[in-house]
Amino acid sequence: MMETLRHILALAIKEFLALLRDPRSRFVLIGPPVFQLVVFGYAATFDLDHVPVAVYNEDRGALGREFIARVAGSPHFDIVAAPASERAIAGLLDRRAVILALHLPQDFSSNLRRGEVGRIQALFDGRNSNTAMIASNYLRQILIDFNARLAAEQGRRPLPARLEVRAWYNENLSSRWFIVPGIVGLLTLVVTLVVTSLSVAREREQGTFDQLLVTPLRPVEILIGKSLPGLVIGLVEGTLILLIVLWWFGVPLRGSLPALYLGLTLFLLSAIGVGLMISAISVTQQQAMLGAFLFLVPAVILSGFATPIANMPEPVQHLTWFDPLRYFLAIVRGVLLEGADVTTLASQYWPMALIGAVSLVAAGWLFRHRLY
Repeated sequence: MMETLRHILALAIKEFLALLRDPRSRFVLIGPPVFQLVVFGYAATFDLDHVPVAVYNEDRGALGREFIARVAGSPHFDIVAAPASERAIAGLLDRRAVILALHLPQDFSSNLRRGEVGRIQALFDGRNSNTAMIASNYLRQILIDFNARLAAEQGRRPLPARLEVRAWYNENLSSRWFIVPGIVGLLTLVVTLVVTSLSVAREREQGTFDQLLVTPLRPVEILIGKSLPGLVIGLVEGTLILLIVLWWFGVPLRGSLPALYLGLTLFLLSAIGVGLMISAISVTQQQAMLGAFLFLVPAVILSGFATPIANMPEPVQHLTWFDPLRYFLAIVRGVLLEGADVTTLASQYWPMALIGAVSLVAAGWLFRHRLY
């Protein structure tokens, strides 16, 4: 037993030294993940701020000016143009100078004072349908607040029923709270997969893999020794990214930290198994990088990182069962936002454990048969 542990430890130390002595490997492990987290955390968001707006106001009444002031005072809109005609509005939208154009007719204020409908024309640039939809919802909320204030001022009868909305787990509906926890899993997967997928391929390129096979090390010892560096690096990398998420982006930690690290460990084992499988069948490091890329793209798309799995076609939903990132995203979001614990997340743990066990056994089989 002690001999086996010495063999595994010696191989793990060798792997660490091979990574740390290579300046490019050191940079890949530290620089890009932190940079990508900061960039993605600010760039990958579904919220809209400072939407450029044009206002063509033919109304000279106080209510028209009040509505425009509400739009200008919103953090979501910036009034950047005041066209003098409808033709000028069309030109602004065509040039993408504005996303939204508002037209208040001459009788807007007078109609509202008489208790009649005051119409506002809103023109959106629909070339980006998602942006237009979000901006439309912001504008609709401003209009609802404006109507409520006007009804109270004029003493109108309030509505018999009122809908009060509260969002659980993400009270401010900040999309960053949804996206940034997902980046924890995404970047951890990238780093771990790259490190492990290059391990055996690097040995083959340098001509030392055959030497490794004739040593007293058994295949299971080689497998464990190759896995340990990826596991340790993944845990350190995941902890660093998690600290940035908590302290820099202000995402709350409401659940159990042991539950999160149990999920992270199982997730890393499944990623290491996939990475070692790719490395075992790759002759060169270039092939290993290509194999890692071919796995990463579908893994991210099928994980529910950006689009809900429930919205995917049913055959595609079945494919997501084999994606470990799907389960880890549920764990990290559950722990951070929902306050989940180990018991709550049990259904997410065992699929990752199964994927890790199968992939590691398959990697061991490939080591023994030395596929080229």
